[in-house]
Amino acid sequence: MKYLIIASVLFLSLFVIVSPVYAQSADVAKIQTFIQNVIQVLVTLSGFITAGFFVWGGVGYITSSGNPEALEKSKRTILYSAIGLTIVIGAFVISNVVSQLATTAFGSGF
Repeated sequence: MKYLIIASVLFLSLFVIVSPVYAQSADVAKIQTFIQNVIQVLVTLSGFITAGFFVWGGVGYITSSGNPEALEKSKRTILYSAIGLTIVIGAFVISNVVSQLATTAFGSGF
């Protein structure tokens, strides 16, 4: 029983006493760059998706042949695509503004 207690105390002490060699410095600039790249990729993808929905709504509008239901559906598709694109561009602009404000307030490396 003593051997088990001593072994467990020694094993648990390894987790408490950590050598500073394993610690890494926090480089916040890399994290900021990564998040900005992810946001740019998402904005680009949403732009392509929005363009596709604009085309879908336009083709539906042209081929509605006077059918009021198809015409309204196409108009809503174009309207919702425009609203979505506005929201995405607004989020992109806000993220860039926040990033620039944080950079000026806290320095280049936060």
